Amino acid sequence: MTDPEQLEAHMSLPLFDDVAVTQESLFIDGVWKPAASGANFDVTNPATGEVLALVSGGEREDVRAAIAAAEAAFPAWAGLTSYQRADCLLEAHRLMLESAEDLARLMTLEQGKPLKAARNEVKYAADFLIWFAEEAKRVYGSTIPSARSDQRFLVQHQPVGVVAAITPWNYPVSMITRKVGPALAAGATILLKPAKQTPLTAIAVFKILEKAGIPAGVANLVTTKNPRVFSEEVMASKVVRKVTFTGSTEIGKMLARDAADTVKRVSLELGGHAPFIVYPDADPVHAAKGVALVKFLNTGQACISPNRIFVHRSIADAFLNELKNRVGKLRAGNGLEASSGIGPLIDTPSMEKMERQVADAKKLGATVVAGGERLTGTEYDGGNFFPATVLSDVTPDMEIYREETFGPIAPVILFDDEDDVVAMANDTDYGLASYIYTRDLSRALRVAEQLRFGIIGINDINPTSAAAPFGGVNQSGLGREGSSEGILEYLDTKLVGISI
Repeated sequence: MTDPEQLEAHMSLPLFDDVAVTQESLFIDGVWKPAASGANFDVTNPATGEVLALVSGGEREDVRAAIAAAEAAFPAWAGLTSYQRADCLLEAHRLMLESAEDLARLMTLEQGKPLKAARNEVKYAADFLIWFAEEAKRVYGSTIPSARSDQRFLVQHQPVGVVAAITPWNYPVSMITRKVGPALAAGATILLKPAKQTPLTAIAVFKILEKAGIPAGVANLVTTKNPRVFSEEVMASKVVRKVTFTGSTEIGKMLARDAADTVKRVSLELGGHAPFIVYPDADPVHAAKGVALVKFLNTGQACISPNRIFVHRSIADAFLNELKNRVGKLRAGNGLEASSGIGPLIDTPSMEKMERQVADAKKLGATVVAGGERLTGTEYDGGNFFPATVLSDVTPDMEIYREETFGPIAPVILFDDEDDVVAMANDTDYGLASYIYTRDLSRALRVAEQLRFGIIGINDINPTSAAAPFGGVNQSGLGREGSSEGILEYLDTKLVGISI
């Protein structure tokens, strides 16, 4: 089947039977509708370059309508019991798992990741729905003793109000539920703008929310090719009290500045430049396996992807040999093909960045151990395919040492001293994820405390879960998503003083 035919096969399923993606991809006040202007934009498959669909291109009028719908729906939604809101999220969880295969295939079509990875993401996305359904019932208050005998203090947590969410293309389902789940659990209402590259999976998620019984206006979707239109309207509105964003540090800073005018609460999950430290006592084969699994996940297009791989000189040869062998078995290809280990990059600028970083590294003395050049040929020419690549002899003067790659390039840097490598790892403005491989428990704990990152994986390449707090420090963001902390981002604290 061609791409449009594959899409039609999935969009004709019951989950999507009354959504016309060519005309009606905005979900505002419980109604699927076209953009008020009639504008549309293309959605393409990054593996083939073919147009999958046209979706509605929302403009200012549509954003304003979504804000008004969320504002109108807020009192009734906030007034429900936490058990009632939890029931809606539990039903959404059930529907998402029921539709998991179709949602995964749809994600692979528009985002490109291998189908196995897409299936894993759907499960991860569903986890946030059930986790926050449970957390809704655990928003506890407290009492505080007063110094006055005739006074009592009560502390309550109440929903922040209308929330605006902006989600990325690299994890187009789980990043939605990681924001919508806690917002709805807390009693807030929401309007969401998905990335222009991946609106189809967002449509599918909101169809699930609709079928789960989320009342009209509580969850609103605005697809648009012009993200600035959405952010400007949201930031200018006094109704929107919180903005949550996952994306680049550059855009996050801009949103934080804009939010200051109306003093909105802001949650930012931004870029990363994760160090991966392999100490001399680590098993180099085990460490290389870990790097290969996490570095090339989602074609390296993940904020927690290792960007600087520090390996002790004494085990460098064994590590590089194993990494080269594993990378050699990773076949790039269309994510719908079972043999594909990594999918395409999302777009042409991403490809150009890979080529630029490799050229710069080679010019300054790096060695290409594997990969290194854009893939061409019949099965690749229509898409943006770059192979799993390993560079050795990487030094601090190279662009790839300083700049987040967001692609399938693994730069290896040798080190000799523990103190030096910690300093090198911390030598970045980012602070999201980091990794340590060692058999020495004392060293692991000591280094974990010294690393200035929000997430530390010790012999663990997947230190994430719906139950665990996710977020960074420094220029990697503000706030936490997931865990019991995640719902607090959508709650205001209210103090009640009572004189008796």
